[in-house]
Amino acid sequence: MRLGFIFREVGVGLARNASMVVSIVLVTFISLTFVGTAILLQAQINQMKNFWFDRAQVAIYLCTDFSTLGGCDQQEASPDQIRQVEAQLQSASLAPYIERFYFEDRDLAYENFREQFRGSAVVDLVSPEFLPETFWVSLIDPTQTDLIFEAMGGLAGVESVVDQRSYLDQIFALLNAGSLTAVAVAALMLVAAALLISTTIRLSAFSRRRELGIMRLVGASNRFIQTPFILEGIVAALLGALLASGAVWAIVHFFVQGFLTTQLPTTVFVSYEDAVTTVPILLATGIGLAAVASYVSISRYLRV
Repeated sequence: MRLGFIFREVGVGLARNASMVVSIVLVTFISLTFVGTAILLQAQINQMKNFWFDRAQVAIYLCTDFSTLGGCDQQEASPDQIRQVEAQLQSASLAPYIERFYFEDRDLAYENFREQFRGSAVVDLVSPEFLPETFWVSLIDPTQTDLIFEAMGGLAGVESVVDQRSYLDQIFALLNAGSLTAVAVAALMLVAAALLISTTIRLSAFSRRRELGIMRLVGASNRFIQTPFILEGIVAALLGALLASGAVWAIVHFFVQGFLTTQLPTTVFVSYEDAVTTVPILLATGIGLAAVASYVSISRYLRV
């Protein structure tokens, strides 16, 4: 009987404050969607780091007739110098740390350049002689790039040694900034949702102040009085969390798996498992936020 009364009071409260409940649902939905997006973005960053950092190579750029860096002095690397670099890569001091390496001549470099910048006007401005011949080195342990720098930095015919991970760090820094921005926006929206839930509960309690007075006179405990109001906030926030969970799944299904995987087939992306893993976090956040905000609000009201 007491449970039936509590659930009946929850239904009455939701019906009386329908517009405010809809507002709570929408604000919770938007804020938790930002939370889910931030979680997915961070998972994507971690997956891309694991995927690309293991595949990042060290580029040993050789001198060209236009090079002024290193010891080039606008002199193209000679065949002897190229063989010296290759011999160094095959030496006993470096070979145990190198998984594989290959030589990219000028024609292959130009072909790769045209493929990479296909459709860009810069392709018409570059000719093969402007591109350096390059040794591409894959290490067994990508963190041991210092060995290549030390061994190749002073060799004749070498213009520069570049670790591709330095480019990846810049990309991941931008992605992390986007993730933190999503978290900041989500935090502000969650604060707004908590304030809205608190206001709605106080208005609901005020509209039923006569019933609350009667319940106090007949000896109802504060916990019994508070429970329907806390459940009202939880129900509204739960609806918003369910909508946010659906939105996160839709983002993975339609945008990530449906679009990005076809446009960038060589890149690893978050999967449906990541979306499913995010759902409990969103539900727990929504329920916890609503429970705390509702409890604090109704407790303060009953003390007045």
